[in-house]
Amino acid sequence: MRTELVTVDADATVAEVAALMSIHHVGAALVARDDRLLGIFTERDIVRALAAEHDAAGHVVGSWMTAEPVTMPPEASATDALRLMLGSGFRHLPVVEDGRLVGIVSIRDLSGGLL
Repeated sequence: MRTELVTVDADATVAEVAALMSIHHVGAALVARDDRLLGIFTERDIVRALAAEHDAAGHVVGSWMTAEPVTMPPEASATDALRLMLGSGFRHLPVVEDGRLVGIVSIRDLSGGLL
């Protein structure tokens, strides 16, 4: 689990968040208010937004994020996280403890560099 998180407000623009993700070399930004997870915005969301709307770069990520994403607790095993991500078709899994955002796991983290 990584605890250095890229978090953004729901009113940040697609372009702003895409730039932030690029700077930090991450495939997902967590949309949060304080330490409460509101959603997740991924590379796939960027592509979906840009394909759907010519001016999507100026739209807020709150319109394109996955709200209330699937999460796991910090004590979940790597095997359980990998099984959930592979079975559900997503590559990033926020980690939440007692309602607070505490980390994120990516499929790349769990693959041991094989992906």
